[in-house]
Amino acid sequence: MDAIALENVTKAYDSVTAVNAVNLRIKQGSVVGLLGPNGAGKTTTIRMIMNILVPDEGTIRVLDKPVGEESRNWVGYLPEERGLYPRMKVLALIVFFAALRGLTEAEAEKRAREWLARFELGDWADKKMLDLSKGMQQKVQFITAVIHKPPIVILDEPFSGLDPVNAATIKDVMLEMRDNGSTVILSTHRMEQVEKMCDSICLINHGTNVLDGELRAIKQSYGKNTAHIEFEGADSFLNHPSIASVNRFGSGVEAKLKPGADAQELLKAAVQSGARISRFELLEPSLNDIFIEKTTHA
Repeated sequence: MDAIALENVTKAYDSVTAVNAVNLRIKQGSVVGLLGPNGAGKTTTIRMIMNILVPDEGTIRVLDKPVGEESRNWVGYLPEERGLYPRMKVLALIVFFAALRGLTEAEAEKRAREWLARFELGDWADKKMLDLSKGMQQKVQFITAVIHKPPIVILDEPFSGLDPVNAATIKDVMLEMRDNGSTVILSTHRMEQVEKMCDSICLINHGTNVLDGELRAIKQSYGKNTAHIEFEGADSFLNHPSIASVNRFGSGVEAKLKPGADAQELLKAAVQSGARISRFELLEPSLNDIFIEKTTHA
């Protein structure tokens, strides 16, 4: 049984079609990246899964049941925009949201204190939300989304406002949820997090899904077509006809090769140019490179 299934789902606003005949199946117990540039239709898709919006055409099923009021209770949702009451105290706010999901006050407070301790917010339990930093508020909002242990969690930019330490903590929690059988849908522009966490991806552009499937298989389908080169000295070899594009960074470059190009010929040209090569490695393209290719040429 799929955690979520969309079949030919379409949603339009006046003359603008935000989502156009999207088909998507999300396996239970996986982490799935829902990706796309701004305005691609991701948020509209999420809101239809949450039954906040109703599709104009097509069907959506959650845990093999038609999407509706009941299915909304099976999903924990972290929206990109913060929706917390700024003058409520932290513990009281979490308990309030947990009660809306059916938890008793005693169980809600118990779980809330456990989560606050894990996120090093225990000393802030009696502080008002407006007294917290943006990163702290994001952690509290994450808690409100998962405190009722939903089988499906949708997280829209969950790392917003978080430093690397807290982002790593959220990542670990998400992977724990997956390992315990929950399905996690991650919508983010941070491709490095998607590569580390996601089992599969769905890339939406102009309202349609242009790429979806297991992340490992997608990357392998491109082959090792990128040369990671670290060097000192002349860079004239970067004009070699085997190179399709070059991405420069601090200590070197990533050169995308043209189809059928021989990497050994590029290495030979680099050595002959007089450059001192300290690293030359063939890699699969990064998800960031795939994202740019698919969204700029779709």
